Parts: sequence; structure tokens; C-alpha cells
Amino acid sequence: MKGRSRLPKPDVFVGASVWMSLFYLVIVVWPMLTVLRKSLWTTAGTFSLTSFAKFFTTKLYVTSLGHSLLIGVGVTLLALIVAYPLAYMMTMYRVRGKGAVQVLILASMMSPPFIGAYSWILLLGSNGLVTQGVRRLTGIAIPSIYGLPGILVVLTLQLVPLIFTYLMGAWRTVDQSILEAAESLGSTGVRRAFRVVAPLLIPTVLAGSLLVFVRAFADFGTPMLIGKGYQTMPYQIYGAATGEVSQNMSFAAALSVIVIVVTLTVFFVQKYVSSRNSFAMTAMRPIEPRRLPRLGNAVVHIVVYGYLFVSLLPLLVVIVSGFRKTIMGQFVPGLHFTMANFTAASRDIEKYIRNTFVIGGVALIVLVVVAVIVSYICVRRPNPVNKVLDTLTMVPYVVPGLVIGIAFMLTFSTAPLAMTGTAAIMVIALMIRRLPYTIRSTTALLGQQSPSIEEAAQSLGASKLKTLVRVIVPALAPGIFSGAVLSWVTIITELSTTLFLYTTKTQTLSLGIYATVVRGQLGTAGALSTVLLVITIASLVLLMKLPGGSDNLKM
Repeated sequence: MKGRSRLPKPDVFVGASVWMSLFYLVIVVWPMLTVLRKSLWTTAGTFSLTSFAKFFTTKLYVTSLGHSLLIGVGVTLLALIVAYPLAYMMTMYRVRGKGAVQVLILASMMSPPFIGAYSWILLLGSNGLVTQGVRRLTGIAIPSIYGLPGILVVLTLQLVPLIFTYLMGAWRTVDQSILEAAESLGSTGVRRAFRVVAPLLIPTVLAGSLLVFVRAFADFGTPMLIGKGYQTMPYQIYGAATGEVSQNMSFAAALSVIVIVVTLTVFFVQKYVSSRNSFAMTAMRPIEPRRLPRLGNAVVHIVVYGYLFVSLLPLLVVIVSGFRKTIMGQFVPGLHFTMANFTAASRDIEKYIRNTFVIGGVALIVLVVVAVIVSYICVRRPNPVNKVLDTLTMVPYVVPGLVIGIAFMLTFSTAPLAMTGTAAIMVIALMIRRLPYTIRSTTALLGQQSPSIEEAAQSLGASKLKTLVRVIVPALAPGIFSGAVLSWVTIITELSTTLFLYTTKTQTLSLGIYATVVRGQLGTAGALSTVLLVITIASLVLLMKLPGGSDNLKM
């Protein structure tokens, strides 16, 4: 008697691919389409291009787009001009306290951008410490930080570490023999750095520049605080959505669509150019930092530590301001220190910290699970569906957070998924926004592992799911942990994504700082910022202790 033919067991990862694709269709594609629909249809349900016509026929809005593009391009170029020599010096020459320098440079990037703007106002505002001090000592009125120059300075200092981190990772893939060959042909020093090594780093420069451009182009807090009327696209979107003049969600959606088109265009152009210039490098002989003569060594340390001081100055000012005495939220003249700002805001601080850890912690747990699944199916199960899924995971990373916030608000404010104002929508928004950090770090390690390890486990009777949990995940632990810590740091400092989604019950530290700065409660803002900075630096120190250290920060 012939036995019945047994049906093959369903592949658990085929199901995972289907569910992950559906998940991203709901939380990424659907909100993006909702924004598009809102921009093209009136409240009466008729098709209309009125909102787009209003944008392109009004000088104010077209100028705002030009301003945002100018900020994005300007900050990108300035950040590259500063970051490339800095990474060169840190790689080629011996710098004392190199590990600590890298942690502190990264700390200056991880704080919310508006904290930097707020700090520079305290220093170089119309009544800033430096402005007043110079005026009293010399009688000279130095220019304030307000306006386009101030925006460029603040955002450049904020985003230099982003390109710097990419470049530090790329420099480690350059073989010493390349430098020696260039030197034997008479190319040394600065000429070698720009004529020989720079072309090898083009893909890295493009990747870092993309992220700097998107962040600068879409930054909301810095232009709002120090722009002094310098109109930008995020400012226009916020004004249209919140009704500062008159609420117009259709127009806010149209502005969001224009921003999405700009950022995705830059993203795909960057991918195309990178693919045309991509190549693999493996440093069989990594570059060994060398000690310079006394004068050269002094110059390198002055440049590195000089930049570090300037980049950390805003953070130091914030910490000091947290301890300064205030009356009605404003600082008392002179340096009078007290703990009153912390004690007066103790209830709020407790609530903000609790919300930050609960909402951020849940987002991180979900993020890690999704990242492991997506990384595995994209690397081990390559097919057209999973390639699309891999691209979709990057969309929330490239699209500005303010736009994602509006998309979520429009999509999830009504049935069947009415979640706006809940902790759940905050968790989802933060999770998808910062998911790429863990996906990329996990994917990088998974790509280096041989599939034979999994095959061996399965040949011994382990199921595919058990193999993933018991064999693959432990092997990927360094990449998962490093990506998770970096995701955590960016989650707790995120502002723009949640600006339209929170309530007073779900305010995090970043949202609390923003609210106190807007209300003019400068001492409280300083106290909250100090707490956030302590958490951020502690997280970065933990990241540097993980296997791979700062190498894991290349995203």
C-alpha cells in the first residue's frame, strides 16, 4: 500500500516576507498615498490642483523652497569641508584621547538640532553672553546668530559628525599600500589625500552627504528659533497644518508631497551615482597612524580639539543654563547657580523620562524584532518582493520626519486605525523612522556569514525558525546591539516625527524641551536638556564598548 504523499511544510520566511510587506504597505505606502490624495482632493471630494497652483504661483512659498534647498546644499558642502580634513587627521596621525574624541563628536550630533540653536541664542543672541560681554568690554556690537548665517553655522556643527562617521569607517578600508604607491610616484600630503584617496571615498561621501542634505533641508526647529522670519518649507508645512494663520491640511499635504519628491529624487540620484562608482576595498594592511614632528603634531591637535570645543560649546552652555537662577523662566543677570530648575520641573522631568523610556523602549523592542526578520529575508531570500521591501524600509529614513508625522496624523486619525494621540502611534512612528540603523548593521554582518552554518543546523533537525533564533541571532548579536543602541539614541532625541502625534500624556524629553523653549522657560529647558544629554552620552559610551566600537556607527 502506497503511503500518502506528504505536503511540503510551508516556509516560515515566505510568510514573514508577506507579513512584513503588508506591514510596510500599511505604515509607509498607505500614509504616503493619503498625503497625496489629501493634496489632490478637496473636502467636497472633487479632484483639484488648487493647492499646488497656490504654491507655484505664490512667491513666498517658492522662495521658501529655495531657502530650504539653499540650507540643504550649503550645510552639506560646509559639513564636507570640515569633516574630510578632520577624518583625515584622525586616521593618518596619532591623536591623544582618540576614542573619547570620537564619542564626544558623536554626542554633539545626537542632541536635537534645536538644542544647538537654543544654545547659540544664549551665546550669540541679541542679549547673549558673548554678545553682551564683547559690547561691555569693547563697545563693539558683534553680529548676532540670527538669520541664514546662523542657521548654516548651527546645522553644520550639528551634522559634521554624520559625514565624519562615514569617512572614518571608509578610511579604515583604505590599504596602506595605496598610500605607499602614491608616495612613490611623488604624491604626498594634501595632494595625495584629495587626488588619490578622495575618489575612492566617493560612495561614502555621497551616502553621508545625502543624510546631511535631508536633515538640513527638512530641519524645523533651527530656522524657527534663529531664522528671524527666514521662511523654509518645514515652517510653511507646520504653519499650514497647525493653523498659525489659517489651517489648511490640503495645502500642508501639497507642501509635504513637494518635499517628498525633492528628498526621494535626491535619494535615488545618490543611489544611481553610487552604483556607478561603487567598488569593494579591503584593507589587508590598515593605515597605521603616525606621529608628526612637534609643530605638525601641535597643529593637528589644535584643529581636532578646537573643532571639538566649538561643537561641544552649545552642549556645555545648555548644561550651565540648567543650573542658572531664573525668574519667571528668564535668567537672572550674572552667573548665579541653583538646583531650582531641576526641582521645580521634577514632576515634568519624571513624566518625560518615563514616557521617553516606555515609548522609546517599546519602539526599540519592536524595531529589533522587525530588523532581524527584514534583514534575514532580504539577504537570504532575495527576490523582487524583498528588494522592494528593503527599499521601503529606507523611505521613512529619507522622508523628513515632519512629513511622516503629518502623513500619520492624516491616515490614523479616523477608523479603522484611529491612533493619533496614543502611545501606539508614537511607537510606530519612532520605530519605522529609526529602523534602518539596526537593519543596516545587522545586514552587514549577515552578509559576511556563510549559509552553510544554517544548513548544518537544519540538517541536524532544527527548524528554520529555531535556526534563526538559536544560531543566527546570537552570531549577529554585535550588529544587532550596535544598531539598536544607535537607534535608541536617535529615538530619544527625535522631535519632528512626533510633533503632530503627541498629547500631554505622551510627551517625551525632546517634546518637553521644545515646549519649554517655545514658552520661554529657559532654565527648565536647560534642565531637561541636561537630563537628555546625560542619557545620550551614556548610550554612546555603551555603543563604543560593544564589539566594533565606532565602526558600527557607519550607517
